[in-house]
Amino acid sequence: MVRAAALTPLPKAPEIVSGILDLQGEIIPVINLRKRFRLPEKAIGCDDQFVIARTPKLTVALAVDGTQGVMELSGQAVIEPETVVEGTGYLAGVTRNPDGLVLIHDLDTLLFPAEEELISQALIKA
Repeated sequence: MVRAAALTPLPKAPEIVSGILDLQGEIIPVINLRKRFRLPEKAIGCDDQFVIARTPKLTVALAVDGTQGVMELSGQAVIEPETVVEGTGYLAGVTRNPDGLVLIHDLDTLLFPAEEELISQALIKA
């Protein structure tokens, strides 16, 4: 996790990309999860954070309102998402904590293949 910082626009990137972040010399696209999940827009503030997520194909920063920590789970603590609600192909699983359900997102399906390609092409041109 890193503190939110000013972003540089990334021309020709998909709508869910808020911009790019220079993190110790590595240029990382920042994904607006609010747009992905069709939630009301919110400007990135000084108290917000970016969660750095690495996949085999791409490193991204996820703009989040806040974090509560890191959870280590046993395989038995994770429930198949389809048993909770149908149409959750973008989830890797669901678990519970004292505050309720925690949705575990599958980073490989967070970006659509076309979005991933657009981001890669935009980063090359940037």
